[in-house]
Amino acid sequence: MTMKRALFLFLGLAALAAVLFSLHLFSKSRTVQSFGTIIARVETAKPLVALTFDDGPSARFTQDVLAILRERGVKATFFLTGRETEENLPQARMIVDEGHQVGNHSFTHSNMTLMGTARIDEEIERTDTAIRAAGYEGEIMFRPPYGKKLLTLPWYLSRHERKTIMWDVEPESFPEVAGDTAAFAKHVIEQTQNGSIIIMHVMYRSREISRQALPLIIDGLRQRGFEFVTVSQLLDSR
Repeated sequence: MTMKRALFLFLGLAALAAVLFSLHLFSKSRTVQSFGTIIARVETAKPLVALTFDDGPSARFTQDVLAILRERGVKATFFLTGRETEENLPQARMIVDEGHQVGNHSFTHSNMTLMGTARIDEEIERTDTAIRAAGYEGEIMFRPPYGKKLLTLPWYLSRHERKTIMWDVEPESFPEVAGDTAAFAKHVIEQTQNGSIIIMHVMYRSREISRQALPLIIDGLRQRGFEFVTVSQLLDSR
């Protein structure tokens, strides 16, 4: 191979790597997608914040989380997976019965970045069916697994007039705070601003720190003057 051909090959591979890396970053963007509506935070002058929980419901921990919210008079938004909703329908009904908002987090929690339309339809529609079986009657918003989407998923959601709900406060993504209850709560309290959407995972045994931090977060944000609302209520406040 000549030096010239080797250089062209290197430049071609570098360009391809740059394109793939750019697509990777784009797929994870909280604020931009190729089609439809994506929301990570709501611009509002009001001190409102939305607590959102991904995954579940869980047979073991749903009641614990609901008890914390009930004791403090907080309504949250639960992005449930279809499979776990089918498997734990009584717990899903508890969430609905206590007046919380329910969103769709796919059926199997698979990465949907390169998923075809037929599979996307199955993932979303089967989860919608499970959510309706739990008694939920409101608008079902969508949150992509791992927050990842590229072309086909946003196109599908846009065609079906579905909102993509992301977040702007994610304490579990920071190792320096995720393993300590007080640091976890402090991070959320300090990072939250008007219109923030907080993401947490509280449905599994491995998320004990998140569950322990939840009441501290609620109390701390209330001390800052924040009011807790569902994602729908947050959008209505604009």
